[in-house]
Amino acid sequence: MIAFFKDEVGSAAVLSAMPDAAMSSVNLVEVVTRLIDDGFALDDIRTAIAGTSVDTIGFDDELAFDAGALRERTRAHGLSLGDRACLALAQRLGVPALTADRQWAHLDIGVEVRLIRD
Repeated sequence: MIAFFKDEVGSAAVLSAMPDAAMSSVNLVEVVTRLIDDGFALDDIRTAIAGTSVDTIGFDDELAFDAGALRERTRAHGLSLGDRACLALAQRLGVPALTADRQWAHLDIGVEVRLIRD
């Protein structure tokens, strides 16, 4: 989402996934934070996100446990809480996780990872 809103390399891959995309509320926090850090106004961010078809899924107890459980299998790759929140949601929904982080390509956790950048 950050790549999309900032029109970075890989934004086209994000756009093509949007009709069926979802993200966790934890990842929404990351998007909002990053865009505010880059000078976007909160109201503009809210409007832009509302204008997408991306569903925001609440980070419930089950997702919290799933993301926490990924820690041991992802520790060597340096994944953050937000990274694991994204992967746990993809695992729950049975869909690929999109990322610009090349480290994810080395994961073997039962989630398909699609890099948005070559």
